[in-house]
Amino acid sequence: MGGGRILSTPTACSTLLPSEWREGVPGAALPQGSTVGDWIAFADAQTGQLDKANERTSAAIGIIERCEARSNEAVDKARPKFLGIL
Repeated sequence: MGGGRILSTPTACSTLLPSEWREGVPGAALPQGSTVGDWIAFADAQTGQLDKANERTSAAIGIIERCEARSNEAVDKARPKFLGIL
């Protein structure tokens, strides 16, 4: 018993990502002063911005992976079964 081919349309997983992420994460503003404390505060703020950027990357990869898995699962469920097997 042969079933027809099951085709899936490409999913737009990328549309699940927030559009503002295309702009990237801006760097911290350079310090106005020239003291060591000013530069320490800048370095801390810059590290916070880097943390945001890295989190966006991890989140984006996870969103795309889950979207692709959902699409693949839908295709698998749509396949006809014969005697309970694919």
